[in-house]
Amino acid sequence: MTTGTLITVAPTGAESAKAEVPALPVTLDELLLTAKECEALGAAVIHVHIRDDDARPTLDQGRLRDTVAALRDSTDLVVQLSSGGAVTDPEADRLAVLDAGPDMASCTMGTVNFGDDVFLNRWEFIVELHTRMQERGIVPEYEIFDLGHLTALQRLLGKYGLPAGGHVHVDFVMGVPGGMPGTTATLVAAQQMLRDLPEGTTFSATGIGRSTIPVLLASLSAGGHLRVGMEDTVTYAKGRPVESNMQLVARAVGFAQLAQRPPLTTAEARGLLGVTAAGR
Repeated sequence: MTTGTLITVAPTGAESAKAEVPALPVTLDELLLTAKECEALGAAVIHVHIRDDDARPTLDQGRLRDTVAALRDSTDLVVQLSSGGAVTDPEADRLAVLDAGPDMASCTMGTVNFGDDVFLNRWEFIVELHTRMQERGIVPEYEIFDLGHLTALQRLLGKYGLPAGGHVHVDFVMGVPGGMPGTTATLVAAQQMLRDLPEGTTFSATGIGRSTIPVLLASLSAGGHLRVGMEDTVTYAKGRPVESNMQLVARAVGFAQLAQRPPLTTAEARGLLGVTAAGR
């Protein structure tokens, strides 16, 4: 069992509206403040979506580059850009996210119903994303929304080789309407399927909405890592809105310490994930 806990903060996402969630960080200044606060508490990775001047999700290349540069100047966090964007973003724009030169990027391993929408990830797109990251030394986090996505990942690695950095790390995204449920039984089943992936594969888990706490506790008890943030939940408890991403990171850190698996430092996170210090 891993002795420390990798904590990723996902502060913004592409779903919640600023008008409905005033605490959501959508400007670069808000994102940088959130990043510094969460790093100070124990987060080591930041999973980034960005917004435009009207607080709408965007994959604007200039904004992405500015965001990566600013996060590197202000923090030592591992910068992980979302290649998922919003469900309406075209494949070309999602691939172009890599041009901003992040340390990491997400790579979703299959199509999934996403509430009333469809999050489309064709096999050819997944292969292109994976191989471009290999060529550029960008470390992927393989996003798993359903158990069949782990089989797709096994196929991908068997045909196209290990990712940049040589280490395989997956994130179980649990509780999305249309994907796998955010339950302990599902996480155990997913963890068992990791045996078909390269030795040493690690996982984190993300609980969406009301599955946040069950998934957090199940992941810690199974030796996994954590992703928390306002991308995944805007409710701290029943009837109690989240006040800041710091609040969610602090709770995750507290649980990790109770489990005697304290948060990994940013340097330890880089070592675990195979992320180099390129660009810093």
